[in-house]
Amino acid sequence: NDQRKFGFIKVIKTEEIKEDAFIKKLAKEPWEMTAEEFSEKLLRHKNAPIKSVILDQTVICGLGNIYADEALFMSKIHPKRKAGSISKKEAEKLLKSAREVMQKSIDSGGSTMKTYVKADGTKGDYLEKFAQVFRREGKPCLECGETIIKIKVAGRGTHICPNCQKEDHA
Repeated sequence: NDQRKFGFIKVIKTEEIKEDAFIKKLAKEPWEMTAEEFSEKLLRHKNAPIKSVILDQTVICGLGNIYADEALFMSKIHPKRKAGSISKKEAEKLLKSAREVMQKSIDSGGSTMKTYVKADGTKGDYLEKFAQVFRREGKPCLECGETIIKIKVAGRGTHICPNCQKEDHA
């Protein structure tokens, strides 16, 4: 029950899933992707900000705004950095961070916001238990104590620690 309408349901036969036009466009999920594949995909969007690239479901599937902010923080990558400036080692760390953030979210039932509830009426508690930057603007970074800020990247609200995620880092 998500009033933001970020999803849809389409009923098709199991054997037809892989042939569905929408499904064919989707990238692999973080657990299915190698670091090398991920790095190559980032280079195809070398001039775009890394945050907008990892939100693109044809690059990596499953990362939304919350988990993109959290994975970038965990990787110490500023969201405005050009995807082409991300080294193979950084891409590997970002992919590992995406996996970790998403697994924590799955284990905690997701990220309940506003009116969202699961089918059984419960709410996920990822934001309360694990969020390091998302929706924490004005609060101290849990790693360095600097104040978390909110900026815009590619039109999306983006939460960062300006000390841990330096913009001028290349």
